Amino acid sequence: MSQTPPTQPSLTAQYTWAARFSEPMSDLVKRYTASVNFDKRMWRQDIRGSLAHAKMLAKQGIIPAEDLADIQRGMAQIIAEIETDAFAWSRDLEDVHLNIEKRLTTLVGDAGKRLHTGRSRNDQVATDIRLYLRDSIDDILILLGQFQVKLLDLAEREAATPMPGFTHLQVAQPITFGHHLLAWFEMTRRDAERFSDVRRRTNRLPLGAAALAGTTYPIDREFVAAELGFEGLCENSLDAVSDRDFAIEFCAASALLMMHFSRMSEELVLWMNPRFAFVQIADRFCTGSSIMPQKKNPDVAELARGKTGRVYGHLTALLTLMKGQPLAYNKDNQEDKEPLFDAVDTVTDTLRIYAEMISGISSRPDNMRDALRQGFATATDLADYLTCKGLPFRDAHEAVGRAVRRAEKLGVDLPQLSLAELKNFSPLIDVDVFAVLTVEGSLAARNHIGGTSPDQVRAAIARARSRQ
Repeated sequence: MSQTPPTQPSLTAQYTWAARFSEPMSDLVKRYTASVNFDKRMWRQDIRGSLAHAKMLAKQGIIPAEDLADIQRGMAQIIAEIETDAFAWSRDLEDVHLNIEKRLTTLVGDAGKRLHTGRSRNDQVATDIRLYLRDSIDDILILLGQFQVKLLDLAEREAATPMPGFTHLQVAQPITFGHHLLAWFEMTRRDAERFSDVRRRTNRLPLGAAALAGTTYPIDREFVAAELGFEGLCENSLDAVSDRDFAIEFCAASALLMMHFSRMSEELVLWMNPRFAFVQIADRFCTGSSIMPQKKNPDVAELARGKTGRVYGHLTALLTLMKGQPLAYNKDNQEDKEPLFDAVDTVTDTLRIYAEMISGISSRPDNMRDALRQGFATATDLADYLTCKGLPFRDAHEAVGRAVRRAEKLGVDLPQLSLAELKNFSPLIDVDVFAVLTVEGSLAARNHIGGTSPDQVRAAIARARSRQ
């Protein structure tokens, strides 16, 4: 007598989409196509979007109120399970969306099965990723603000500390350390504007586009948008499910921010070098050497400089990912998340550590002033002095060039030349020239908005604080 073979679970019991298929997915394909290991970080956004969708379905009479109550109860339990690490994530269920839906159905039965009415994973994931990115941008803007506050505090302490300004990494003109730090502030102010702008375009609701063509159910997209805090709707269903411009824009803004922090990092690395010795960075942000006991390495700055290339790569990856895709959704778009998530993490970590590190930076004013004596930093002031006396600027430029050549030959700075020596280059030079050739005189003379005079630096800091 033959035995009845054990009943195998149907494909549809394993996969929500499997009714069309006659054989199970291979383990290799499961590993290759699953995204749950990285997209489960969007679980909060997925549940938030699902609850808003369910609320709309009930309001529209598409599902009964009892189903909504069951869905809300089930989701509350799922939230508790995930927060306590009691939730069993399964690669067999592919992604965060199906993992949560499967658990919901287990908890509340048919009500969980009705949740997906009127939507597709295509518009569901597009909604989740926009919610996730919006939350991430909000966090980044807060961290940027915290960094800027610490930067302004340091700039205020150093508002009158003279240092060389450089072009071509050669001493150019005197500036203040506070003025230099405010250049960093301006970079990050533009970064904040860009992220805010990206947020605005990210904050549009794709849910309701379904797979690509919309849905036959009488949904209310404006209601869902209001529930989730979206400022508008994606108005074309094809574009709604296939657009990743917002992710690319975010990575572009992130690349610019990291480029700015890389430039800051490069300057900190240079300034810590004993040949400059302009600043000290607190020990807690540096490391030593396994072989050289004297070393104090600016590893945080160097690593931020290195991580910049990582974010550039993510931008390039997303641009490449999208460039060949026909409308509408394609599986390629699963590859948008890892670059995006890592860009979020890299920017967030960089901002967090720099906000702390900036408070641990102290200047070495004597070394900064010594550097000003080595590069004829007030040569332009002497040219301006002669121009104000009536000499055409080009003639003044030539006269000062000859004076610099003479000072260089003697191994002295311009203010160390005697009045008689200076008069050899122009009879217009008089004893009042020495006030012009001082570092303090050079700084004070640039007393206009955007200038480096200590008074203007303090005014710029006050303006910056008033905008925050």
